[in-house]
Order: sequence, then structure tokens, then C-alpha cells
Amino acid sequence: MLKGKHIGFGLTGSHCTFDAVYPQIENLVKLGAKVTPFLTYTVETTDTKFGDSGDWMKRLQTITSEPFVNSMVKAEPFGPKTPLDLMIIAPMTGNSISKFANAMTDSPVLMGAKATLRNGKPVLLGISTNDGLGLNGVNIMRLMATKNIYFIPYGQDDHVKKPNSLVAHMDQLIPAAEAAMHGNQLQPVLVQK
Repeated sequence: MLKGKHIGFGLTGSHCTFDAVYPQIENLVKLGAKVTPFLTYTVETTDTKFGDSGDWMKRLQTITSEPFVNSMVKAEPFGPKTPLDLMIIAPMTGNSISKFANAMTDSPVLMGAKATLRNGKPVLLGISTNDGLGLNGVNIMRLMATKNIYFIPYGQDDHVKKPNSLVAHMDQLIPAAEAAMHGNQLQPVLVQK
């Protein structure tokens, strides 16, 4: 189902989730998909306790040889000129969730998602936010009710220490992507972490 498809893969600044996401990008490439990385500015430039940005970028380049989409100018053609079959954003931070739900397109990742929706193609979100059951809950629900937006199943990652935190089960990315390509939401969408 994913072989030969052109997939945009957006990464936003939930650096603690990269270890779970990168193997899924590898899986997409192994399945024969053409994977184009879309990056927020934070992903490309911020070093954290979870790793240096340069190391993450080198690792990503070894997974897919496609050039990075790291500017608005590079992202814009993915609407009319180079349409994607599917846009995946994983991890997707609460900040990006809020912006996307309120039509604020201020990063290459969100521009890629907007272009994909404009073309009537699916966008799959793998959320990772400490505020999913807080103020950002309304934004998640707005996106869940939007045509052509689908979610990797998600749940609370630490209901004791971080009761508002929600994280996608990144190991469900491939089946969620296949379902989205058929216009379906992989169920159940709310799962225990």
C-alpha cells in the first residue's frame, strides 16, 4: 500500500520522541516509499539532552536521501507542483498542534500539511504533548473532526506525574498510515500507553 508513494514526513521539536520515530521512517523507506523530510526550525537547530541536532540530521540523511524541506520556500511547491500522497507529522508538539488547528502556517512542516490537505490527501499526526488533556485538548479534538486528518493511536504516557500528557504509539505508524491512505482512522484511537 505504501510502496511507490511519496510521503512527506514532518518532524517537530518533541526531541524525546525521536528515538521512537526514526525507526518508523526507516520502515517506510524499507516498504518502498519515497520519504521527504520536513523540518521545523527547532528540530534542525536545537541541541538537547536527547541529542545534538547535527547528529539527528545526519542520521535522518542516512535513512532517506531526499533533500530536507527546511524553509517555507522549499515547502510551498508541495501543493500544486509536487503533491504528496500522504503527509505524516511525528512527533507533533502541542505548539504545532495549536498552530495547525488554528490555521497558523509558520513552519515548513505546517506548510506541507496545509498543502497536502489542499490537495485532498491525508495528513497523519503522531502527537507528543504535555498539554493534550489541558488547554490543547480542544485543538486535538478540532483536528480529529477535520476531514482528511488522521491520528496514530495515542494515550497518556505518565498519568501520575504528567496527567495531561499524551503521546502517540509510534509503533502503530505504519498501520495508521495505511488506514489513512484508505480514508480510515486506525482504531482504537485512544489507547493505554
